[in-house]
Amino acid sequence: MSHSSTNLQFNVQPGGSLQGKVRVPGDKSISHRSIMLGSLAEGTTHVSGFLQGEDCLCTLNAFRSMGVSIEGPTDDGKVTIHGVGLHGLQAPAHDLDMGNSGTSMRLMSGLMSGQAFDVRMTGDASLSKRPMKRVTVPLASMGANIDATATGTPPLLVHGGSPLHGIHYDMPMASAQVKSSLLLAGLYAQGETSVTEPAPTRDHTERMLRGFGYAVKTDGNRISLQGGGKLTATDIDVPSDISSAAFFMVGASIAPGSDLTIEHVGMNPTRIGVIDILRLMGANLDVLNEREVGGEPVADIRVRSAQLHGIQIPEALVPLAIDEFPSLFIAAAFAKGQTVLTGAEELRVKESDRIQVMADGLLACGVDAQPTPDGIIINPGNFSGGTIDSHGDHRIAMSFAMAALRATQPITINDCANVNTSFPGFVELAANAGVRITTL
Repeated sequence: MSHSSTNLQFNVQPGGSLQGKVRVPGDKSISHRSIMLGSLAEGTTHVSGFLQGEDCLCTLNAFRSMGVSIEGPTDDGKVTIHGVGLHGLQAPAHDLDMGNSGTSMRLMSGLMSGQAFDVRMTGDASLSKRPMKRVTVPLASMGANIDATATGTPPLLVHGGSPLHGIHYDMPMASAQVKSSLLLAGLYAQGETSVTEPAPTRDHTERMLRGFGYAVKTDGNRISLQGGGKLTATDIDVPSDISSAAFFMVGASIAPGSDLTIEHVGMNPTRIGVIDILRLMGANLDVLNEREVGGEPVADIRVRSAQLHGIQIPEALVPLAIDEFPSLFIAAAFAKGQTVLTGAEELRVKESDRIQVMADGLLACGVDAQPTPDGIIINPGNFSGGTIDSHGDHRIAMSFAMAALRATQPITINDCANVNTSFPGFVELAANAGVRITTL
């Protein structure tokens, strides 16, 4: 679904600077969850700012195929969801295609475990290689019955009708998707479901459950809820995705003469590691007009060019910036001095092995990048240009597009169709802001 047969190519000429104002698309994590919880709520939920990327549309189509009436999305990201209640879903007539979306697959594993019917979930070639045992194993201990491949990858067959009971789960690794999957299964479980996380991760699920009137307790690093409650429809205004804003933060930091304001960006404290890391590197970032929208903090971010310097990235910030490392590696490539990342093994099992694929791309452009088992060492040098294979990974494609602002030679990026999974309209928005990008 998300890999089109044609190889979409980005061609980016060197130079330029970023100016003016941009508003990047809505937050992917929040868009997914708005559809899931809105569908299971009682009453009508209105969503604005919904991300119309393929990933989120997979989630929307999954609930439509289970009998939920959903209007939209309109051109400006408005969606109306007529909720059916926690027990109102119907068996779909066919497999649920989750496309490229690990979030959909993992969160839906929890939700589907509580239904009365069987459902089979499939994904594209990339998703079909991603590890699912991290959710299927703890879900099984709640009583869920899920079949995966021998290696624990999709497709997943969730057998309905199994009674679930609450568990207490100590998560071996920090993962918002695992936490969310168990909490969503917990809505259908008898008694209390609780999760303890080793490091803070995105709390969009907890915030949104509360927004729909469901009691979730947070006690330090322990999050818990009681099964058997109900969700009540609410309105959600989705903030812009900080992961998408990160490309522009890095671009404006490295391109001389830049002055760019990124508007209405979600500033959830579990997501702003990228801002902290860029500031440690010497970036010139101002957070303006802070406000709260639908339980989530939002602000405008003004970025002006700055001479960045290499750092040892603090491991405590790694889970708070996990999706932003491809763009941060580009920042490091134009910094003064070495940047070292450790404690980021998770990057090897994303849409691609992001450590290896980024290192290969940096090396292709003349930068000394040494991958390590849990991170990378980047020694900036002459960033010439070259041909990058994005391996169908949207974040890698967009990161190298921004690198061209400071490269000395053109950059060609292959396999860019998946950029639409998270950032529809990226090329136009980047071009309007000052990136010299065209597609082939």
